[in-house]
Amino acid sequence: MSNQMNGAEAMVRMLEAQGVRHIFGLCGDTTLPFYDAMLRLEHKITHVLTRDERCATYMADGYSRVTGRVGVAEGPSGGGATYILPGLIEASESSYAVLGITTDISVASYGKYPLTEVDQKALMAPLTKWNTVISRADHIPRMVRAAFRAMTTGRSGAAHIGLPYDVQYDPVDVADIWADPATASYPAYPQPPAPGAAEAAVEAILSAKKPLIVCGGGVVIAQAWEELDRLATRLDIPVATSISGQGSLAETHPNCLGVVGSNGGTDETWEMMEAADLVVFMGCRAGSTTTARWEAPKPGTRIVHFDNDPMVMNANYRTEVAVVGDLRLALAEVNAVLDTRAQGAETFGGAAAIADRKRRKFEAFEVLARSDQAPIRPERVIRALMNTLPEDATVVSDPGTSCPYFSAYYQLPRPGRHFITNRAHGALGYSLSAALGAWYGRPASKTVALMGDGSFGFTVGELETVCRSRAPITYVVFSNATFGWIKASQYADKDARYYNVDFNRTDNAAIAAAYGVKSWRVEDPTDLERVLAEAIAHDGPTLVDVITQPLEESNAPVRRWMG
Repeated sequence: MSNQMNGAEAMVRMLEAQGVRHIFGLCGDTTLPFYDAMLRLEHKITHVLTRDERCATYMADGYSRVTGRVGVAEGPSGGGATYILPGLIEASESSYAVLGITTDISVASYGKYPLTEVDQKALMAPLTKWNTVISRADHIPRMVRAAFRAMTTGRSGAAHIGLPYDVQYDPVDVADIWADPATASYPAYPQPPAPGAAEAAVEAILSAKKPLIVCGGGVVIAQAWEELDRLATRLDIPVATSISGQGSLAETHPNCLGVVGSNGGTDETWEMMEAADLVVFMGCRAGSTTTARWEAPKPGTRIVHFDNDPMVMNANYRTEVAVVGDLRLALAEVNAVLDTRAQGAETFGGAAAIADRKRRKFEAFEVLARSDQAPIRPERVIRALMNTLPEDATVVSDPGTSCPYFSAYYQLPRPGRHFITNRAHGALGYSLSAALGAWYGRPASKTVALMGDGSFGFTVGELETVCRSRAPITYVVFSNATFGWIKASQYADKDARYYNVDFNRTDNAAIAAAYGVKSWRVEDPTDLERVLAEAIAHDGPTLVDVITQPLEESNAPVRRWMG
């Protein structure tokens, strides 16, 4: 018997072998054997009990983004499986490796109308990169290995494993408990581009007069920022980003233009997108937000595209040169080609052009950021954060009110993943939970989560999890008592015909305090920076409820409200 363990124990041991150190999840009746195995076995995994399965996957997502390792979330059958879906599709579409484990009813009871029966495999199939429901316990080790290979190789994404109740009790051979250490993090087994692709890209870029690099999240996932910095500096070429691409360069870098597009872009940054005669997309799918619904690049603009996913090539623009492969390896090859040509700096004048646009952008920003107007302008909140946050802070934002302001104006001083937001599907309530996952993954960094009061209401229950974890996260709520993005859309697109977008104002500071969070409510803009400094310095969870200007009355950096 010493050569065997049951299925639940095998799952724990396989996760441990794959390098998993944290699991976020919620208990259920079909999970009893798995939880018992977690309790009885000696292992290195910390299980974080959450209050909602969706929040568990958002925590796993935030954890994965800051660590480069697979985030793991688990939940029970039935409602647990359906609740875990939103986090898996966000991770998969955003190219982050998150494993969802949902325990299930017994295989023996399939088709007999048991409580919580749902076809988990069919449910998860369209939303994940890889998916299975295990039918035999001895399949567990190789299915876990397959899931980790799928999540971490090529374009990273989410996977799902269904683990039926009776399978958790069946025997597994101990000899099959092993893992490939390369698939504990991603990108695993990175592939270089095809021979000649880097040379063709260099020829195209050097033949342009006004090239612009536009980086998406793929650059950060590949940790390609050093090679990108070298390329941008030596050619003095301007580098713009999508929101997901923030961190491709430090935003204080002289060649970093900042965010372009309909969300977080400004007129000043958009000028360079429109003027470019060649756009180099790097780890960016050239989707609707970055291009303002394909307003630019205009038809006929030359396109060079770097990505590890061949499916994005020629999807939205006719591509002159496609470089398919890992971004870090591809950019290293580009730099090696330039090395053979002794290609130096002062080629395209990007830094000077960017300095002019940033000067104009921030002159306009400062006028609003210094305003003593009440309700408080969101620009003032961003300026106060810039003045108070440490350089290595990790900032997580919901996709609503806070996101465009932060993306447009906050200058991230370091490359890498220091700003997180859910850009694929944009579900509200993400940041409150994802911030806890990010803190578990990077506990030495000050973690701050930004959200509107609409978002706060989605997942406020996880404040109990935050307090139980004793996580010193600071939450900043932009409170305007409305679903602001939709109200602003009604203002812009429906001639201010507002319908069912406002809700009662709540005292979010008092709500947070009831959970045990040290909280403040700020209405006077002159109090804002002092309160934020106190909240950030406090050794425990904090929340600052800021009464802010409604979006429909603001000067938000949004070119197009409807994505």
